[in-house]
Amino acid sequence: MIHEILPTGALQCNCSVFGDESTREAIVIDPGDGTDLVRLQAILDKHALTVKAIIITHAHIDHIGAAAKLKASTGAPVYMNSNDQTLYDHLDMQAQWLQMRVPAQTEIDVDARDGATLQCGETEMTLLHTPGHTQGSLCVFVPTEKLLIAGDTLFRDSVGRTDLPGGDHRMLLGSIKEKLLTLPEETRVVAGHGPETTIGRERERNPFLRGL
Repeated sequence: MIHEILPTGALQCNCSVFGDESTREAIVIDPGDGTDLVRLQAILDKHALTVKAIIITHAHIDHIGAAAKLKASTGAPVYMNSNDQTLYDHLDMQAQWLQMRVPAQTEIDVDARDGATLQCGETEMTLLHTPGHTQGSLCVFVPTEKLLIAGDTLFRDSVGRTDLPGGDHRMLLGSIKEKLLTLPEETRVVAGHGPETTIGRERERNPFLRGL
């Protein structure tokens, strides 16, 4: 399984590109705010990958801003949990807060629901609904790779902020306890921003998770 991580955009969102070496199918998770699509396309071209799905972990502009352009260039459907539709509908307000241009928007093709699975070649990915950072926040678990794409739900030594619209700190901690800390401790965690970690490390050391 090919897996490349591209820190993209003004807020350095960690975009993940997964590719299957046999089928050359690809899944892109969180393509960023739209300012680094040339670099993203270069990764796809390097591995001769064809994008079959675009997964959005949540509808903040730094994660979803490039979705419309990537969909237009690849024809791939966009997956997002419908609980974040209101956030996406107000992308102009998010752009105003960050003093960014308002990116193009697109219809969301698939409501990414808890427990749904996607195939990238022979590799299965499971969507986990982990509300708290936003109401529709998702994580993507890849069991065979012992890998979690955590969006902005869980970070190394921290958790997602909950002071923005749709945030709920108690809900966030509940999501982490029920959906993430139950994963094998050796599971690698790629957060939405910053360095990687593991479930075991965060269970042991993350100060926000004490007592869970």
